[in-house]
Amino acid sequence: MAGGTNFLHRVISYVANELIVNGLANSPGFQRFAVRTSRRMEDLSKMADQKKREIADQIKDASKNFESFKNQ
Repeated sequence: MAGGTNFLHRVISYVANELIVNGLANSPGFQRFAVRTSRRMEDLSKMADQKKREIADQIKDASKNFESFKNQ
Protein backbone atom coordinates (compact mmCIF):
# COMPACT_ATOMS: atom_id res chain seq x y z
CA MET A 1 0.00 0.00 0.00
CA ALA A 2 2.79 2.42 0.90
CA GLY A 3 4.47 1.81 -2.45
CA GLY A 4 1.32 2.83 -4.30
CA THR A 5 0.98 6.00 -2.23
CA ASN A 6 4.62 6.89 -2.91
CA PHE A 7 4.13 6.34 -6.65
CA LEU A 8 0.95 8.45 -6.68
CA HIS A 9 2.75 11.22 -4.79
CA ARG A 10 5.58 11.19 -7.30
CA VAL A 11 3.17 11.34 -10.26
CA ILE A 12 1.25 14.27 -8.73
CA SER A 13 4.51 16.02 -7.89
CA TYR A 14 5.80 15.53 -11.45
CA VAL A 15 2.59 16.84 -13.05
CA ALA A 16 2.47 19.86 -10.73
CA ASN A 17 6.14 20.58 -11.37
CA GLU A 18 5.66 20.43 -15.14
CA LEU A 19 2.66 22.76 -14.99
CA ILE A 20 4.49 25.26 -12.79
CA VAL A 21 7.73 25.17 -14.79
CA ASN A 22 5.96 25.49 -18.14
CA GLY A 23 3.71 28.23 -16.81
CA LEU A 24 6.64 30.26 -15.56
CA ALA A 25 8.76 29.59 -18.64
CA ASN A 26 6.01 30.97 -20.87
CA SER A 27 5.21 33.96 -18.67
CA PRO A 28 6.63 37.26 -19.98
CA GLY A 29 6.25 38.83 -16.54
CA PHE A 30 8.26 36.09 -14.87
CA GLN A 31 10.90 36.26 -17.59
CA ARG A 32 11.31 40.02 -17.02
CA PHE A 33 11.56 39.39 -13.28
CA ALA A 34 14.22 36.70 -13.83
CA VAL A 35 16.29 38.92 -16.14
CA ARG A 36 16.11 41.90 -13.76
CA THR A 37 17.03 39.71 -10.81
CA SER A 38 19.96 38.19 -12.68
CA ARG A 39 21.29 41.60 -13.72
CA ARG A 40 20.92 42.94 -10.18
CA MET A 41 22.81 39.96 -8.75
CA GLU A 42 25.62 40.48 -11.28
CA ASP A 43 25.79 44.17 -10.37
CA LEU A 44 25.90 43.36 -6.65
CA SER A 45 28.63 40.81 -7.24
CA LYS A 46 30.73 43.36 -9.17
CA MET A 47 30.19 45.97 -6.43
CA ALA A 48 31.24 43.46 -3.76
CA ASP A 49 34.42 42.59 -5.67
CA GLN A 50 35.26 46.27 -6.09
CA LYS A 51 34.71 47.01 -2.39
CA LYS A 52 36.78 43.98 -1.44
CA ARG A 53 39.69 45.29 -3.53
CA GLU A 54 39.30 48.79 -2.09
CA ILE A 55 39.36 47.48 1.48
CA ALA A 56 42.39 45.30 0.74
CA ASP A 57 44.22 48.33 -0.68
CA GLN A 58 43.28 50.43 2.37
CA ILE A 59 44.55 47.73 4.72
CA LYS A 60 47.79 47.47 2.73
CA ASP A 61 48.26 51.26 2.89
CA ALA A 62 47.46 51.35 6.60
CA SER A 63 49.96 48.58 7.22
CA LYS A 64 52.68 50.47 5.32
CA ASN A 65 51.87 53.66 7.25
CA PHE A 66 51.98 51.79 10.54
CA GLU A 67 55.36 50.24 9.71
CA SER A 68 56.85 53.60 8.72
CA PHE A 69 55.45 55.20 11.89
CA LYS A 70 56.83 52.35 14.01
CA ASN A 71 60.31 52.75 12.53
CA GLN A 72 60.55 56.46 13.45
